Amino acid sequence: MNRRGFVTGLGTVLAAPIGAEAQQPSNIPRIGVLTFGSPNTATSRFNPNDGFRDGLRSLGYVEGRNVVIERRYAEARSERLAKLAADLVRLKVDVIFAGGPVVLEAVMKATTSIPIVVVCCSDAVREGWAQSIARPGGNITGLTVTYPEIGGKRLALLKETVPELSRAALLVEPSEIPNWSDVRQVLDDSARAMGVQLQTLEVRGPSDFDRAFNEARQGRAQGILTFDTAKILFHQTHLSELTARNRLPSVGEFRSFAESGLLMTYGADLNDLTRRAAAYVDKILKGAKPADLPVERPTKFELVVNLKTAKALGLTIPQSLLLRADQIID
Repeated sequence: MNRRGFVTGLGTVLAAPIGAEAQQPSNIPRIGVLTFGSPNTATSRFNPNDGFRDGLRSLGYVEGRNVVIERRYAEARSERLAKLAADLVRLKVDVIFAGGPVVLEAVMKATTSIPIVVVCCSDAVREGWAQSIARPGGNITGLTVTYPEIGGKRLALLKETVPELSRAALLVEPSEIPNWSDVRQVLDDSARAMGVQLQTLEVRGPSDFDRAFNEARQGRAQGILTFDTAKILFHQTHLSELTARNRLPSVGEFRSFAESGLLMTYGADLNDLTRRAAAYVDKILKGAKPADLPVERPTKFELVVNLKTAKALGLTIPQSLLLRADQIID
């Protein structure tokens, strides 16, 4: 291999000692992973780096033998990301694996030369991290996670489950969605077509969740739609508790939210995306330039339904929806 490693990530389970690089031969590829979350993410149901790790293993990378992985955790504190990204740059890692817009923003500011592989966002060109989908042109490439229409599909699933739904609350951290105005427009159009009024609830920190649900009650919301960005993801357990306490049918994006207690989720398979990201890293380590590697969209989506939550809410999930589900949690 003519390069060495990779950096930035989505949060996860690969926990190696920070000082490992001092004990490794200099010709071993160095991988850096920067995550918004914490090492404790490894103990939760959400483990997106499982796919990344498995992808690396399938390509022959064994940590401690032929690759070094540097991990840095922001512990859900956005202000730490810049310093952590700079630390990875200082270590001269060979490639950075970045997940989510806040992590990507920090890494983009830290380096314009180290290759970056991302799993993030929805429109690489509009969001400014690629010149075109076919040829990104800079030091960043990877995979997008979503697109504006996916929010409308989740709202449709909620409406299918709760036909009388006329008011829904949208839980979101707008600063983590680079094309938020586009997403909101698509959602408004979808909601209008379904006869649903949307109430936006912004959450920017841990204390905002309880306040947001108070506002949902005041707005007589009949259901909750979430956008599962980093900050909301980090507090998914508390979010699930609030939906149960307020007896609100809820639909999120990623599987782990249904596993934590939301009624259902529909979105890209993160393990699949991060597994594919490992292939990008492998190509870069073997000499490919991120500028020449096309940005790809998600190809595998999954619908997960939590029947235990449905029973607690007194809801009957339509058989037509259950037949489409990729996973049913009893």
